[in-house]
Amino acid sequence: MRTFLVTIFALFCIVTSFGQNYNSQWLNLNYANDGKEYHNLDIYLPNNQKSTHKVIVVIYGSAWFGNNMKQTVLEPLGNKLLESGFAVIAINHRASSDAVYPAQINDVKAAIRFVRANADKYKIDASFIGITGFSSGGHLASLAGASNGVKKFTVGKKTINIEGDIGVYPSVSSSVNAVVDWFGPIDMALMNECKKPKEGNSPEAALIRGNPADNLDMIALLNPITFIDKTDPQFIVIHGEADTIVPHCQSELFAKALKGKGLLSEFISVPEGQHGPVTFNESTFKKMNDFFLKESQKK
Repeated sequence: MRTFLVTIFALFCIVTSFGQNYNSQWLNLNYANDGKEYHNLDIYLPNNQKSTHKVIVVIYGSAWFGNNMKQTVLEPLGNKLLESGFAVIAINHRASSDAVYPAQINDVKAAIRFVRANADKYKIDASFIGITGFSSGGHLASLAGASNGVKKFTVGKKTINIEGDIGVYPSVSSSVNAVVDWFGPIDMALMNECKKPKEGNSPEAALIRGNPADNLDMIALLNPITFIDKTDPQFIVIHGEADTIVPHCQSELFAKALKGKGLLSEFISVPEGQHGPVTFNESTFKKMNDFFLKESQKK
């Protein structure tokens, strides 16, 4: 856990150079209509002359422990997307200490509904909404894409409402059109070297308020692979081979499942890539931007 928090701190420090790559901004818009800081989002429009902009939602990594870290995703991902002409939506979500899963994905979907419902007001072209995130943000981005159109879902004896009822736009779609997953955890039943659940006070245990090995139905409902079908959007999966926080094999499992459904555009495995450093590089950023541009042109 200590290593993970040090890594997140290092990523936070990267945000010192987020430049004036935006033309307009709206900060701390509350997408749940409840005044809670963890339900705020920021909107940035790129520096160009277009009247509307297709959009990418970006989600920070925090092992689901953070509830007000939307600024930390701007420099690693947001800046690059603005340079490519996308509007960028950086969102907060409830931490595992605030609420048990599926609160976190409920928040993501509520933010997407808010953006789509208010597209005209913020000069957004909602015909294309992509989503990306790193670490736990990659998990939530992947889960959002894999569960397009899903309201409630049951595994074994456990049922969750994955859509949720946060905010004032329950009838608006929360679907997304493309996903880039940066080293997100996927199968929490296999987080220990992709062989078995982690023991002790793991982030996933905090998320479900229980021991993963004793709650495999709920762990399956955390897994984006549980939800994927052929109607879901295209994905890129990016993971460093030297990642000591989220095992590289997590993305191998995910890429294989996506490929089996025809949903994998590319699996990018970065030699010597860590949990952020080295994996974040000009080549992988370009892969992300080119993918989103290609998918957005289909809309």
